[in-house]
Amino acid sequence: MANKENGAYRPHYLAVQDSQHTDIYWMIPVSSRIQKFRAIYEQQRKRYGTCTKILLGECGDQDAAFLIQNAFPVTADYFDHVHTINDVPVTLHLSTRRQVVDNLRHNLRLKKRGINLFFPDIDRIYKLMLDHIVREAR
Repeated sequence: MANKENGAYRPHYLAVQDSQHTDIYWMIPVSSRIQKFRAIYEQQRKRYGTCTKILLGECGDQDAAFLIQNAFPVTADYFDHVHTINDVPVTLHLSTRRQVVDNLRHNLRLKKRGINLFFPDIDRIYKLMLDHIVREAR
């Protein structure tokens, strides 16, 4: 997805390498619309006691919502650029990174058990990415 506005690219994604196929990455949208997603996060926590679909944290020293519910798989050739601030790549605090990865893996395990918390059709997209890898290897 591309939305170039005032010289800045939006939206931003966090890439997490897949544990089974290292050529596949899970793209997790990062949103600055904290108020909107904080309300959804709190609603989920109140209803279920926890929320693994959205993670609230910081990205580039700004509050951010990591939308695990919107994650989807891609291969590295879909990457456009690394997000930077003042020409320095943006990194996440180690604890935030661990929480994002843990929540993603938890939700993927739930999906395998028939509980789907993802909005995209990740099974179809994952298969397309595997087919893409096979075609590129030829």
